[in-house]
Order: sequence, then C-alpha cells, then structure tokens
Amino acid sequence: MDTKKGECAFCSGTGKDPFSLLSEISVCQVCFGRQEVEFSEPALACVFCKGSGVYPGKRLTCTVCSGKGMVSVRNCTKAECPVCEGNGTAVDSGLPCLKCKGRGLVSK
Repeated sequence: MDTKKGECAFCSGTGKDPFSLLSEISVCQVCFGRQEVEFSEPALACVFCKGSGVYPGKRLTCTVCSGKGMVSVRNCTKAECPVCEGNGTAVDSGLPCLKCKGRGLVSK
C-alpha cells in the first residue's frame, strides 16, 4: 500500500487547533502538531468537506476523511455515485452518502 504525506487540511498546516477550542496553544487533533498527515494512494480531495478536513457547518473533523482532506479511492471506479450524484452528501439528511460513504465514487 502506497502512502503519501501532505499538509494537514484541518489545521491548514499550522499544527494548531484551528478553532482554539481548548486554548490558543492547543495542537491540531488530526496531525498532532506535526503539520502533515499520511494518506493511502491513490487519493482524491474529499468531496464531502471539499478538502477542508472540517465537517460542513461544524467545528469538527470531517467523518469521511478524518480531517485529512483526502480520501483513498483504491477500490473505487471513476464512476459517479448514482445516489448522491458525486457530491458525497445524502440528499435527505445532509450526512455522508451511505452508498459511496461520502466519497462521491462507487466501488466496482
């Protein structure tokens, strides 16, 4: 399994908690202050959080990419999810799509 390192999306590579929930000097809960994260290749930007690592409309880590901003698409085709039409969001609830698990792509 190939892994790649990239800038932490949740804290934008600062290593600090982007919302300063505990204190101004709290470290990022995703990268633990290291400013970068590892993800499995091949990977694409998370469509559910639009690569931000932040759960839409909340001050939480994205449940699809775990705050990394990237999701592995190793077992997915390039086919768009027929349920969410590739946006990763369930139409009725605003939660991650159950068919594609919020990735916007479906498995073979």
